Amino acid sequence: QLQAFGGGLVQPGGSLRLSCVVSRNMFSALGWYRQAPGKQRELVVVYSASGTTTYADAVKGRFIFSKDSAKNTMYLQMTSVKPDDTAVYYCYAKLPNNTPIWGQGTQVTVSS
Repeated sequence: QLQAFGGGLVQPGGSLRLSCVVSRNMFSALGWYRQAPGKQRELVVVYSASGTTTYADAVKGRFIFSKDSAKNTMYLQMTSVKPDDTAVYYCYAKLPNNTPIWGQGTQVTVSS
């Protein structure tokens, strides 16, 4: 029900935009998580249905969450990327009954 796109190889300091199609139009939260090799999955950003957006400290000021309701798509604009941003990125939605839905991951590699 979630399908993510846009991962790839990007140089340090570069930009990349991830997209995720959400096949539902009712949710209590949307967001992105990431999992680096050997590490636990961690929150990148969460957007609540009330309109609040919360970013992880590691990405504040560099990543921006947005969504296009007409296209049922959410985005993660990544700028000034660092090697530490290398991870598999997962889009996420929480249904009104708090059931989480995960998209398949998309690999982002930051390397020169």
